[in-house]
Amino acid sequence: MNTLLERFLRYVSHDTQSDPNSPAIPSTQGQLSFLQLLDKELRAMGLTATLHQQQYLCVHISDNNGKDSPAIGFLAHVDITPDVSSANICPQIIKNYDGNDIVLNTPLKIVLRTDDFPQIKQYTGQTLITTDGTTLLGADDKAGVTILMELAQHLALHPEIKHGDIRLAFTTDEEIGRGTDGFDIATFGAKYAYTIDGGAIGELEYENFNAAMATLSVKGCNMHPGEAGKTFKNALLLLEEFNRRLPAEQRPETTTGYQGFLLLSQINGSADAAKAKYLIRDHSRELFQAKKDFLHQIVFELNQQHGNNIFQLQIDDQYYNMRSKIEKHPIVVDKAIEALLKAGINPIIKPIRGGTDGARLSYMGLPCPNLFTGGHNFHSIYEYIPLQSMHKALEVVLNIVESYNE
Repeated sequence: MNTLLERFLRYVSHDTQSDPNSPAIPSTQGQLSFLQLLDKELRAMGLTATLHQQQYLCVHISDNNGKDSPAIGFLAHVDITPDVSSANICPQIIKNYDGNDIVLNTPLKIVLRTDDFPQIKQYTGQTLITTDGTTLLGADDKAGVTILMELAQHLALHPEIKHGDIRLAFTTDEEIGRGTDGFDIATFGAKYAYTIDGGAIGELEYENFNAAMATLSVKGCNMHPGEAGKTFKNALLLLEEFNRRLPAEQRPETTTGYQGFLLLSQINGSADAAKAKYLIRDHSRELFQAKKDFLHQIVFELNQQHGNNIFQLQIDDQYYNMRSKIEKHPIVVDKAIEALLKAGINPIIKPIRGGTDGARLSYMGLPCPNLFTGGHNFHSIYEYIPLQSMHKALEVVLNIVESYNE
């Protein structure tokens, strides 16, 4: 586990935050520099890596068993979320965790409290890696990258481990929805694949939200407020009127499990014009469509009330639930369950309340469920990961490799 820890700490020191406002590929130079670092390390292992269009890095590890085993792929993304600062990440290593609150930052009085995050107590006695309370940690998905690089190193050092063709891919800009843009399934060459991008130990996910982004534009009629009269229309208040029509029970903070939500994620503007963005999420394709229809209906009614097409709504689908694709290839789930049980882990099969590269890859023709890395509280200054969980994730991946060989 020492090499796993050293590699993870080294990787999170690289700032690979993605930028949704950048048209570049990848969206930030830090991601490209990190891919080039991985390329160099893989070549030092004696493996051949290919950087495709500066967008993703692929590694082909040829079979050494002489059997007709299917080619298996594993993927992780190198970028980390732009939601929280990632500048100068300073991880803290908590050895033999005592089960109590963890002071992340004494001067700023930032504490990871067990009352707020009770699941942390299950890792009493283990080694935890946390933030210093001022940035995220970046385990999403530097932990996945670390696990796959350790896999590559292990297979390179142990040719006695028999396996079929192995394909590894390190993608960019997953956090901003571009992770599989330009990804060539045929060139990758895997028949089945797994993203190593999940949370707590034991998690196996093969269904996710259907997702869309709604952009609402509101046109006001601005003038001097002292002479406004009935002609004045405040775009900000009109947008607020739209937002009041959204049911409180469909906000993220009131939903769990398979329940979808509508999230007001961004708002800006003035009395003259305003714009808002909403995330639309649901596991059910029918309820997903119903949510989109509901927003269109509100816009129709408000335009009827206020006239002149003051409200304009554009909805763009982002990705869909991969379950319908995965279920046609039950082997990918069966092999993962077998690998988990062999590692002494009870599988936790649950829906993703989000999305992964695997969702889009599954619709592109590559069945690709998601496996745990061990991390908790992603996209947060309270992010942490138990070292032992990351080590178990590596064991599960190795079990999958051996399972397909058998």
